[in-house]
Amino acid sequence: MEIREGLTFDDVLLVPKRSSIVTRSQTNLQTKLSKNISLNIPIISANMDTVTESAMAVAMAREGGIGIIHRFLTISEQVNEVLKVKRSGSVIIENPYFIKPDQSVKEAISYMKEKEVSGLLVTDSNSKLVGILTRRDIMFESEGTKLVKDVMTSDVVTAKPGISASEAKKTLQENRIEKLPIVDEKGLVKGLITSKDIMNIDNYPAASKDKKGRPLVGSAVGVKGDFMERAEALLEAGTDVIVVDIAHGHSDNAINTVRLIKKAFPTSELIAGNVATAHGAEDLIKAGVDAVKVGVGSGSICITRVITGSGVPQLTAVLDCAKIGKKYDVPIISDGGVRTSGDATKALAAGASTVMVGGMLGGTDESPGSPVMKNGKRFKIYRGMASFYASLGRKSKETGSVSISEDLNDYVAEGVEAMVPYKGSVTDIIKQLTGGIRSGLSYCGANTIQQMQENAEFMKMSRAGFAESQPHDVDLM
Repeated sequence: MEIREGLTFDDVLLVPKRSSIVTRSQTNLQTKLSKNISLNIPIISANMDTVTESAMAVAMAREGGIGIIHRFLTISEQVNEVLKVKRSGSVIIENPYFIKPDQSVKEAISYMKEKEVSGLLVTDSNSKLVGILTRRDIMFESEGTKLVKDVMTSDVVTAKPGISASEAKKTLQENRIEKLPIVDEKGLVKGLITSKDIMNIDNYPAASKDKKGRPLVGSAVGVKGDFMERAEALLEAGTDVIVVDIAHGHSDNAINTVRLIKKAFPTSELIAGNVATAHGAEDLIKAGVDAVKVGVGSGSICITRVITGSGVPQLTAVLDCAKIGKKYDVPIISDGGVRTSGDATKALAAGASTVMVGGMLGGTDESPGSPVMKNGKRFKIYRGMASFYASLGRKSKETGSVSISEDLNDYVAEGVEAMVPYKGSVTDIIKQLTGGIRSGLSYCGANTIQQMQENAEFMKMSRAGFAESQPHDVDLM
């Protein structure tokens, strides 16, 4: 039996090359997420229940990346998360929320809270616009018994279909309003433009958007149970990419799931994984995927290698899979093992088009969950999706109940639960991460990720070399 050597990010360094880069701003981080979707930065937030729901996905899209909504939700809950992302940055909201004039103000307040919106369009029985209800209209009406028609604004400024963003901005400014309904000649509502959405165009020029100008978002599905129903509902909601999520992606379960989804939804963008070998990547590509997710056992909260003895060090896994990806022109996603911007740069130089990160983004304001206090410091929960309690959560969502005793006997966890320090806004993390990658490109003498991959030269280093790479011989403050 031949025993191969496997390397991970800490085993190598990129050899610096002559560079013509004067400033990091000269570098371009545009890359492929999948065959037909491009991103402005090569960063994906992981489909984990302590990392990515709508808030994280919105922040990622605004910075030019993408977030993958995890699948440990009911179908309706996951669909709702996708809709929140799409509504957060639409130039025109195609399906605004409505209410009838004879409904109570209390009903309106409840509906606004449920949908997390600051206003509702009021339409009559013929679906014609008769008014608008905003927070200002109901500011002191929470305990009242008034009807919507008693407090709504009836004199509504509207626009016709086809209005441009610049024209809408001018109308909003001139009339000192925040919402501009789009109404046709019959008085029927065709959409809604808000001042917030117009401002987002200027505030986030590098945002990743779909063809309608809405933020990009992905959604994960499993390989058992309701995955076809879930995929259909998510695609109808507007998700841009489906991620087939399974720990061992080089399996009949994963391959058959890919084939079924592609057959039913041939125009959908489909990512699958995780795999760690060239054979695994090739089998998924032949099954019809548009990108392959690479990484087995490399995540900070993953113990697959400890429990099963299986895995491939991440750098070697990316190098092997990237050769197959290049052969078929299918992008590779490096998932796991990224602790620093240097790790992300090495993954990209090895052939990955993007990197998926979890632990770096856990503990931020945008990650699900509330901070907890421990020894006077704030933390947030971060856990592997193959951990015991994540699995209990998944089963309770699927069945409505779960037997603790059965799971204790039958389930073998391949992930752990942990706490990560509270980190503030994810935007700051992304800026530091992309800034480090841009510097990494310049050290490789490259303006783009593709150029870096062509120029990259790795050098294996000893433990002494690794120690030399860290801060040493000083007392850190």
